[in-house]
Amino acid sequence: MMRIRSTALALLLALAATTTALPGAYAQAPRPDWKFSTDQAFDPASIPAYQGRHDAVYARIDADLDAHLAHLQRWLRQRSVSAQDDGIREMAELVAGDLRDLGFQEVALVETPGHPGVFGHYDAGAERTLVVYMMYDVQPVEENWRIEDPFAGELVEHELGTVLMARGATNQKGPERAFLNAVDAIIQEHGSLPVNLYVIAEGEEELGSPNFGAVIEPYLDRLRAADGAFFPMNLQRPDGDVSLNLGVKGIIYFELESKGGEWGGPAKAEVHGSLKALVDSPPLRLVQAIASMTTPDGNTILVPGYYDAVRAPSEEEQRLINGLALHADDAAMQEAFGVSQWIGGMHGREAIIRNLFVPTLNINGIWSGYTGEGMKTILPHVATAKIDSRLPPGLEPEAAHRMIRTHLDAQGFEDVQIRPMSGYPAAATSVDAPLVQAAIGVFNKYGAMPRVSPWLAGSAPFYQFTRTLELPFVFGGLGHGSGAHGPDEYMLITPASGVRAAGLADIEKSYVDLLYALSRSGSD
Repeated sequence: MMRIRSTALALLLALAATTTALPGAYAQAPRPDWKFSTDQAFDPASIPAYQGRHDAVYARIDADLDAHLAHLQRWLRQRSVSAQDDGIREMAELVAGDLRDLGFQEVALVETPGHPGVFGHYDAGAERTLVVYMMYDVQPVEENWRIEDPFAGELVEHELGTVLMARGATNQKGPERAFLNAVDAIIQEHGSLPVNLYVIAEGEEELGSPNFGAVIEPYLDRLRAADGAFFPMNLQRPDGDVSLNLGVKGIIYFELESKGGEWGGPAKAEVHGSLKALVDSPPLRLVQAIASMTTPDGNTILVPGYYDAVRAPSEEEQRLINGLALHADDAAMQEAFGVSQWIGGMHGREAIIRNLFVPTLNINGIWSGYTGEGMKTILPHVATAKIDSRLPPGLEPEAAHRMIRTHLDAQGFEDVQIRPMSGYPAAATSVDAPLVQAAIGVFNKYGAMPRVSPWLAGSAPFYQFTRTLELPFVFGGLGHGSGAHGPDEYMLITPASGVRAAGLADIEKSYVDLLYALSRSGSD
């Protein structure tokens, strides 16, 4: 099978969308239009900057910075491509070994039906406990890197300063090992930590985390007793700005497939293209099925009930959105993504609400038949598309799958197969949670006042923390990186003059501050 050329696909989908006859009940599927009850905007400056000083630990970080950088390089040089099972177990063992070296009293590899997880517990005898999530797997390596070996962990001179360039540099091995460097510095200076730590690491995040539940299942009761969960991540842009997202959308990812069979179409193999006069076409049937799910412009989902379950923005979320809208720069975002405008010319608060609170239906890829050089006139016997749908809070994966199946059946596409591949619900944490307040206070200390969003429009299995464990969850920290999932992935180590994003030393110092800020949160 080879991928259909995009121009041909666009023509087919346009034809299908304009010719599919929709019952009257399906012709109207307006997106929600929520009315805000408040014009108040959340102001991150209202949260006092963290005032703690931990000079001995900061000095330790400065003195050991070369060794800390070497730890990052050691992690990056260990291959751990989950999609190819390349170095995965070795990386899991490396993570476990590092936790033991740091003094974690309990460390275990957790076997799953897929790649192993890692569990670690550091008991400091402290009042508060933090669960630290880590992923140790990375994406496969593509071509066109500027360095010869993307797993060499090289320092490269970049326009932003000195960067560490490698697969996994910023997504997410670099910031994760930087966090452990901060833990090490505290232990070296004070003999223990201000909080107890659980580390939960998985090797399948890049595969959709199908077995992460099996990693945490043996420890559920212990983890639920924690005060919050944290995922180290580089959040800064080069200008130092920070976007702090308090959750993620959910997702379903599935394949739709049309095969020839009793309904029509060639059942076993492709046939001569001239037979289209007599034989149904699976590719045309597939695009008709896909087109039936949206309006002709592709921007409104016509699956009955799909918008109904999405909950309206709460008053807290309205304040966060209002705060985001004060600093919205749609033109800059459009330039960054290489698009001329948002759908229908949306901007400001309208665009923010659409991005965060409206479900999506998106074709990731579609293929069938012959797309090689020259001509080959065939009628293919099978056509497949990969589709994802991002789910705001309220729209559950099982319900989304069920509504799509019901819609296709009602439209006469009972034969079109749905193959679910991944799915999980949304996750969200209140801005008033002590862990969130502590994180914002640390950002403010470093002059990186964050723009706080109710959640990210992307997806990750963070519901395991907010729903399964019922913990507040923060993901992010100081530091800048780029190139995740693409060539020339890097993490900024030493910023150039004028670059306001933190380098490795300040990243680690901010993690120190976060641990102490959490240990004191809620106290006088």
